[in-house]
Amino acid sequence: MPENSTEVTAAGIARLAGVGRAAVSNWRRRHADFPKPVGGTETSPSFALSEVEQWLRDQGKLAEVPLRERVWQHLAGHPAGPVPALVHTGCALLLLRTSPHAWPEITAASDEGMAGVLSLAVDKALTARFGPAEAGRAVHAPSPAELLPSVPLLRAAAELAAGTGAQETFEFLLGRQLDANPRQYTLTPPGLAELMAALAETSERPARTVLDPAAGTGALLRAVGRPAALYAQEADPDLAALTALRLALHTDTGCALAARTADTLRADAFPQLAADAVLCHPPFNERNWGHDELAYDPRWEYGFPARTESELAWVQHALAHLREGGTAVLLMPPAAASRRSGRRIRADLLRRGALRAVIALPAGAAPPYGIPLHLWVLRKPGSGRHPSPELLLVDTAEPAESPSAGPAQAAPAGGRDRLDWQAVHRAVLDAWQSFEDPDLAARPGAGRAVPVIELLDDDVDLAPARHLPPAATGGPAELIRVRERLTETLGLTGTLTPPAVTPSDPAHWPLTTVGELARAGALQLRTGGSGTGQGPVLTEHDVLGSAAPSGSLPADGPPEEPVLVEPGDVVVPVLGGGSVARVIDDATAGAALGRNLQLLRPDPAALDPWFLAGFLRGTANNRQASSYASTATRLDARRLQLPRLPLAEQRRYGQRFRALAEFEDALRLAGRLGGQLVQGMYDGLTDGTVAPG
Repeated sequence: MPENSTEVTAAGIARLAGVGRAAVSNWRRRHADFPKPVGGTETSPSFALSEVEQWLRDQGKLAEVPLRERVWQHLAGHPAGPVPALVHTGCALLLLRTSPHAWPEITAASDEGMAGVLSLAVDKALTARFGPAEAGRAVHAPSPAELLPSVPLLRAAAELAAGTGAQETFEFLLGRQLDANPRQYTLTPPGLAELMAALAETSERPARTVLDPAAGTGALLRAVGRPAALYAQEADPDLAALTALRLALHTDTGCALAARTADTLRADAFPQLAADAVLCHPPFNERNWGHDELAYDPRWEYGFPARTESELAWVQHALAHLREGGTAVLLMPPAAASRRSGRRIRADLLRRGALRAVIALPAGAAPPYGIPLHLWVLRKPGSGRHPSPELLLVDTAEPAESPSAGPAQAAPAGGRDRLDWQAVHRAVLDAWQSFEDPDLAARPGAGRAVPVIELLDDDVDLAPARHLPPAATGGPAELIRVRERLTETLGLTGTLTPPAVTPSDPAHWPLTTVGELARAGALQLRTGGSGTGQGPVLTEHDVLGSAAPSGSLPADGPPEEPVLVEPGDVVVPVLGGGSVARVIDDATAGAALGRNLQLLRPDPAALDPWFLAGFLRGTANNRQASSYASTATRLDARRLQLPRLPLAEQRRYGQRFRALAEFEDALRLAGRLGGQLVQGMYDGLTDGTVAPG
């Protein structure tokens, strides 16, 4: 095996071949010529990727490794680790994008020769885009020795980029790395990044120069529309390098880029910068942010933050880097709006007109996902500007649902991957854009301009929920409609209640598995979660809650066609080990299949979909088809069992299973309406809109 060759684990082999890990274990036991481990541990060995690819081809188990998967396996198994490999790949893709004519000549050399020439060419490309290395740029050209193990990866990545584009290739690999290490990175979701960028820019105040002092993976700067210059600072050197390359591949050469590696509060890389806008997702609840050594820093114009108020230090850092009239948008923990230790700084921000809006987001907008975070919108006061007498407060933390909607039309519940970002954008931007309109009135669940004088009390509590009316319940008239709908639904559940149970002896059917049916062509198996484009996405939570598709495809996802569901498809969640199976109807058809979902598409001439879905929900069936990891239960749909029955008998069972599903939907709707009626009655009785009689 060549020294420093790429290694792959058993899980990676399974992904290459499109099988489960158990199949890889069987191959190792049954085939004496299966490649021997070259690294890893006894319980988690690793194998040479080149040897595995060749063995799979020789066995006829793989005609050709998909190019995207081959590139990812090269990166994931890189001897130096995936992050340095991703930096090398980004450097090569930047060179490929800026000097495509030079690439064929570079790749024509041997691996050693290519590494040497590529190192010099990359250094020139980085200097042209970011300036000289001596200026402190975040990404540096790797040496020939560092590049040599990456040459097979770079050749494959360039081949992939020829079909999909350099930017798309890097986004795919970066996305895979972030998904594979969710606890290592604090991410800013695309929907939130777009909202923050939109708040920072108006027609009167275009954001041409934008700074992110806690850049992370560069999501906020990447969301800026048409910048002239982007400035990024990040304390983690690896993230700073990835962000620099990501922005360089995302923007054209007309946009100036500067990315630096340093602790922002302790070592400001852009001390003289006065930007049009600052976007920032700072680290929360930091105690070691420099409180002791920064006591006399000139940035604390609004007061010296307490040790427990690191977020207010970031707020003042952002204001210090704005031009007069410039806008800053920061993601903040909700405690920053009400902690007593920060009340004096909050008061001064209000008195001087620097703080313009506090916006409460739904839970799940960004990590930590269980907390409804806030956005603070600030503007740098100018000599010719009078402080605003009002602060805009917006609350989108509890979006209202339509009580008349059935289970398939219910508004998507809040939470991670379930937010209706379009509705959040509309509510926030409408309130922000009409902020200076004197006719703006308090709207339930939306926003209100609150006089600053009302907020300058002993607490200076700026939490929107404390100053806005509660989410709309519609008043007594709406409660009457909810009660009528609940009565109607409860009546429906009575008619749908299954008839008396008829005892019977246990059946001894001949059984088959979903995997055997798939091999025989009686059904197709598809997995969701990839693709890009427009249209709704059926998520795991939609399947569990019998709701309408609430997700959306990413604009920067992998360049693949998503799996679209069709009437009669059966969808089962992969994670959780729960007995849930949903038959797709005409209203849901056309949506893309989301992550952690598997689709079973039966041949109607061989399988009834409701018969299939019903037997998939059996508790014993799910238990024997589930495997258990350290943190989750995973369902292997191929191991689910079905009885071999004639189609006519399948349909008889299918009718009963369909009736049970309708009964279950009615119960779910009744529970939701009942909860809404109870809470509405509590609210009406306590605010006086409903009389106790």
